This record gives sequence, C-alpha cells and structure tokens, in this order.
Amino acid sequence: MQIPADRLEGRWVSTGGVSLTFRTDRTFTSEHLDTLHAASGCADPSGLDSGRWAFFAPTEPGGTTFAVEEAATRGSMLSLTLPDRDCSVSAYVFGDEDEPSMCPSEDPDGGCPSGYLYRSDQGE
Repeated sequence: MQIPADRLEGRWVSTGGVSLTFRTDRTFTSEHLDTLHAASGCADPSGLDSGRWAFFAPTEPGGTTFAVEEAATRGSMLSLTLPDRDCSVSAYVFGDEDEPSMCPSEDPDGGCPSGYLYRSDQGE
C-alpha cells in the first residue's frame, strides 16, 4: 500500500504513548520516539523530538532498489531523519488509504516490535 503525502500529514499515535506529527514542509515532531525499538540504533536516543521525513522511492522505474527521495509524493516506506543526531528511523505504512497504520521498524517482515501507530483522526 502506498500513501499520498497529504494523507500521511497529521498526527499519528500508538497505544504506548508515542506520537509522530508530519507536516507539509517535510518536517516532523515526535513524543517518546526514543522508546521505540526502531530508534535503538541512534546514539543516545533520548530527546529524539524533531527532524525531516521523506518517502523511499525506486532508484529506477520498476526497480527493486529503493533510496530516500525528497521529491516523492507517495510511498509505503518512510525515512525519519534526525539531523542533529545523525540518525534515521525507518517506518512502513500498512492497510489502506482510509485506515492506514504505521510501523517504525528496521524490517517490515519482522513484525512491529515497537507497536503500530494510527492516524489520530481514526481514534487511538
């Protein structure tokens, strides 16, 4: 499932108290991002509270290799970059456009050890 940028924008929350708020200018803010397993690769993950987001996109049409693409307007994989920490966290979007869920994880096939986030307008 690919989600358009305008459907990604807004606040996403988990039952564990994590929230991510995506803005149209490709920035995000977070609460408790440091508690996620997906952030464990960041040196000193405490205080991971803001950064930039972008979709991953194929490096060539129909390709299977993906890279962060600032200009991509839709996708199913995201990079959450925290420039002041020289760190990034990957997140995957599942479901459908009307009821998407997001999993911050290094591996989309490994389940969602950090727990899913849902758009706050869908309820928590």
